Amino acid sequence: MYNSNHPYHLVTISPWPIFLSFNLLFLLMGFIKWFYFFNHYLLLFSLILMLIIQFQWWRDVTRESTFQGCHTMYVMNNIRMGMILFITSEIFFFISLFWTYFHSALAPSIEIGLMWPPKGIKMFNPYDIPMLNSIILITSGLTISWSHNMMIMNKFKISYFSLLQTIMLGIIFSLFQYIEYYEAPFTISDSCFGSIFFLTTGFHGIHVIIGTLFLMICLIRMQLNHFSKNHHFGYEAAIWYWHFVDIVWLFVYTWIYWWFF
Repeated sequence: MYNSNHPYHLVTISPWPIFLSFNLLFLLMGFIKWFYFFNHYLLLFSLILMLIIQFQWWRDVTRESTFQGCHTMYVMNNIRMGMILFITSEIFFFISLFWTYFHSALAPSIEIGLMWPPKGIKMFNPYDIPMLNSIILITSGLTISWSHNMMIMNKFKISYFSLLQTIMLGIIFSLFQYIEYYEAPFTISDSCFGSIFFLTTGFHGIHVIIGTLFLMICLIRMQLNHFSKNHHFGYEAAIWYWHFVDIVWLFVYTWIYWWFF
């Protein structure tokens, strides 16, 4: 990079993208084997291999940004734009799920009894676990913002513990959602309502788990002094992602849990 006449970072040849692509193929095949043949060995192997590949890939990116100085201001601006476009694509993904929900909810077909939710489906009480999870996620948004502000003010100890609180809140949210699914009075196969309910809330739950892992990596990097008050976009991207998850949950709670209760 230092021998080039431009401030941009041309990444070196890496084996991790192609390895991860093939591993995702094996992962989906593992899901098929699990669903149809009740054989989960390929799925577990693919999950472990995916974690190993991601660890190696993240290690290389951390090394380039923290120790080799490859992430200049120009590079950081491009990464910011990439993260913005990624979150935009995620927004449109959830828009498609909400579109499906409203298509079925606002004009229920005769096949489901011309009513929403369909007859025989007992909906969750929105003032029970869903309300508690809403409070948990909103609180986590406050703690992550506090952590970010403390990092900008160079108070890394307070920032560290506030980030730790956010991670704990994310884990608690996932545990409560697991309890809700376990006690659900209907399943994903109960008409289009069950399908779109579990598809939307399930994908949001997956995003919470991914965001929690994202923040865990930032916690480890913060402990290793990889961030400074001026150079911490890896953490900033995790914060953007977490706020996106928070906002999506507000729409999920309002439209799916509360509106038709």
